[in-house]
Amino acid sequence: DLVFDARFLPNPFYVDELRPMCGLDRPVAEFVFSHRQTRTFLEKLEDMLDFLLPLYLEEGKLTLTIAIGCTGGRHRSVALASALNDYFHAHDIDSININRDIDK
Repeated sequence: DLVFDARFLPNPFYVDELRPMCGLDRPVAEFVFSHRQTRTFLEKLEDMLDFLLPLYLEEGKLTLTIAIGCTGGRHRSVALASALNDYFHAHDIDSININRDIDK
C-alpha cells in the first residue's frame, strides 16, 4: 500500500566489516541510525503514519502493507523496517515485519 525508498541513506554495504551482516545486526543498525537523515526520515514516517492509520481505520481498511526498499534489501531497509515495527509495538499497533530479501 505504501512504498518508501531508502537508497538516499548512507549504505553500510560499503563498510567492509558491515557488508556480510544485515540490518537486524546491531552494528549495521547503529551505522544506519548514526546518520541524522535516517533519524529524520524515520521521524517523518512515524508522523505520517500517526496521521494516516486512524484515517485508514475510519475507511474500514484493517490491514496496511508498508514496504521499505534499498539497493540490496539487507541493510538500510531492514534496519528501518525493524525500527518501524518496534514503533508500532510500542504504540500497541499489531504489526508483522517481513524482510523479503534479507537472505539474498
